[in-house]
Amino acid sequence: MKDIATMLPRRTLLKSAASMSALAIAGIRTAKAEPVAKLKIGYLHGLASDSHLWVAEQTGAFKAQGLEVETIQFVSGLEAYQALVGGSLDLVTTGAVISNFPARGQGKAFLINAEEVATAQIWVQPDSGIKTVADLKGRKIATARGTTAHFFLHKALEAVGLSSITDVEIVHQPMANAVTSFISGAVPAVATWAPFDTVIGKGLPNAVKLIDGARVANSSILNGWSARNDVFADNKPVLKRFIRSWITANTLLVSKADEAIAGLQKSKWTDFSVEELRRQYNLARWRPAGDWGRQIKDGAVARQLDLVTAFNVEVGAFKDPLHAAEYFDPSLFLDVLAEA
Repeated sequence: MKDIATMLPRRTLLKSAASMSALAIAGIRTAKAEPVAKLKIGYLHGLASDSHLWVAEQTGAFKAQGLEVETIQFVSGLEAYQALVGGSLDLVTTGAVISNFPARGQGKAFLINAEEVATAQIWVQPDSGIKTVADLKGRKIATARGTTAHFFLHKALEAVGLSSITDVEIVHQPMANAVTSFISGAVPAVATWAPFDTVIGKGLPNAVKLIDGARVANSSILNGWSARNDVFADNKPVLKRFIRSWITANTLLVSKADEAIAGLQKSKWTDFSVEELRRQYNLARWRPAGDWGRQIKDGAVARQLDLVTAFNVEVGAFKDPLHAAEYFDPSLFLDVLAEA
C-alpha cells in the first residue's frame, strides 16, 4: 500500500487498481453495478470527526462503493445537526452532540469514529491564580454550549464537588470566539478542544493547561455519525455502502496511522506539521472495526452515549430524552461486519 502522502493531488480519487488494493486490505466487498448515490455530509474539522471522510475519499473507497459525497464544514456539532434536521444534509459527523439531537428523535446515530480521550481541555490565564479545578469556583469560563468542551467542563467540576450550573459563570460563545476571548484576557479560563489548543499556544504562549479529559473519569466523548431520520429509514443499502467505505478508511487509520496522517496533512491539514497531527491523533482512541463491534454488543457504546445525554438533561438542554438504545442503531454496521 503506498503512503497516502504520495498519492494524487487534493480531492482527486485514486485509480481503480489502487482503490481495489485498499479495499482488499480492509476486507470489504465493492458495490456491484449499483446506481451512483449522492450524500451531502456535514463535518467538523477535527481528526476524530473528519479523518475517515478524507481517507475514504483519498483511497477511492467512496468511488468503489458507488458514492459521490458533497461536504460542508461546520464550526460546532450544534450547527451541523440543525442543518441535518432542517433537511440540507444527509449525514453529519460530530463529537458530543451525537448524544443531543438524536436523543430528541432528531437524527439517528449509527456509526462511531473514535473515542476522544484527551481532546477536551481547560486552559487558564498564567496570572489567574487558578491552580486546580476547584479554584475555578466563582470564575468566568468561556466555552460553547452543548459541545464536547462543555460536557468535559461539567464532568471536571463534578469530579471536585462543583456544579457547572451554580458554582461557575459560563460564558457561552462559538468556540473560535471563546478562544479569542481567552487569549485577549476577557476571561480567566476556557474549556475547549484540540486543535484549538494550538491556537492558544500561538496566541498566548504562557497560558496553562489546567487539565484534559485523560485525567477525569467518565469524561471521554464518542465521536460518530448520524443520518437524517428519513435517510436512515429509506436508504439503508446506501448507508451500508457508506459504512463499507468507512471501514476501509478506519483500517488505514488504525493499522497504518503514520501513512494516513501524512496524507491528511498534505491534503487537508496543511497548517499543521505531521508531528502536530500525530499529537492530535494520540488524544483519541482509535479501534479496529471489529473492536467497535464488540464494544457495541457488550453495551459499552450505549453506556458512554447515555452519559452525555444525561449531561444535556442536567444542564437543561431538554427533558425526557430517548436512551442510546433507542437513538443509536448499529444494526447496519454490524450487518456489514458480518459480511467480511
